[in-house]
Amino acid sequence: MANNSASDKSKGTAKRGFAAMDEATQRAIASKGGQAAHQKGTAHEFDSEEARRAGQKGGEAVSRDREHMAAIGRKGGESRQSAARAAAEKNGGRGSSAGSEQSARGGNKQ
Repeated sequence: MANNSASDKSKGTAKRGFAAMDEATQRAIASKGGQAAHQKGTAHEFDSEEARRAGQKGGEAVSRDREHMAAIGRKGGESRQSAARAAAEKNGGRGSSAGSEQSARGGNKQ
């Protein structure tokens, strides 16, 4: 039987070049590239409008995944419910959980 590590290297699975470097070295090289691009004047710089559009595009892409969005909503609901329960326990069990939620939102305005 051949040695598995030798056969892995022949298939090209070993890290080479940039991928074989540690993260700090990669960052240092990438930083030099970014600095050179800025000095040359060819670096891309986002303006606020372009950044806004990019963020909106990312948000739209994420929101297409309905299961993911449902999980986010469920987690938020669970968090809010546990916070209301904790507030009710802190108050010695007085009042309803709705009152605790209302006070968390800014108080009971009458």
